[in-house]
Amino acid sequence: MKKRKPKSLVLFGNGINCEYETAHAHRTVGFDVELLHINSLLEDTKKIHNYAFLNLPGGFLDGDDLGSAKAQAVRWKYQKIDGSKRRFVDELVEFVSAGKIILGICNGFQLLVKTGLLPGLKGEYHKQTVTLTFNDSGKFEDRWVYLKFNKFSRCIFTKDIDTIYLPVRHGEGKLVADSSNTLKEIKESGHTVMQYSDEKGFVTDEYPYNPNGSIQSIAGLCDVTGRIFGLMPHPEAFVHYTQHPRWTREKLKEEGDGLKIFRNAYKYVVENQ
Repeated sequence: MKKRKPKSLVLFGNGINCEYETAHAHRTVGFDVELLHINSLLEDTKKIHNYAFLNLPGGFLDGDDLGSAKAQAVRWKYQKIDGSKRRFVDELVEFVSAGKIILGICNGFQLLVKTGLLPGLKGEYHKQTVTLTFNDSGKFEDRWVYLKFNKFSRCIFTKDIDTIYLPVRHGEGKLVADSSNTLKEIKESGHTVMQYSDEKGFVTDEYPYNPNGSIQSIAGLCDVTGRIFGLMPHPEAFVHYTQHPRWTREKLKEEGDGLKIFRNAYKYVVENQ
């Protein structure tokens, strides 16, 4: 009997524009992936529990008219479900509590921090403690960056990854926190997953290595379980060597660095679901 592929869900609509690349990455590593319009989630919130992996792709959700992903974050935090007291963010917390995983890329990362799901300090998922705001450069940054991973992070998506090279494309990628205590908790409790670095893997605040001025050069965060992960760079945009900016000039492996993150997700789901 043929083994069933684990099911994953990728959102699209309302300005999200990286859903096809993200779905391709899911299929490449072995997921049975479905694309779903983001508005449909609030019409049938229980639907997410049919999947093991939820992905919030990059783009310009709601046009970023109130700030990146802010409008959707407000819907998820405050709009009641079917006249009950439950909100969609409660459904997402239940999803993760069941051992399932969530990945937010760029605009998806912005959505996760503005709902409070990241960093989720001490398991508190309903309070926003960090945000992603305008780049220090004052402009949209579209470039490739080097990234160093935190070996002490709980993140299941980044196991056995030390450094990778990925593209960024954002205008609001600077991570800031509401207090020095929040930053201390993020650092000491393993919420920092990845930081901007130079070519040799040394973490740096120097522009353009750090393209946005993010505090402590943070490029990605996870929650206390390691099963919710958000990052500004785009792993779905580097799954094949021909996507590398120097692919005609350098000897590269066939698989791009970004696929490592999706392979770790697949391995986790297969071993734990």
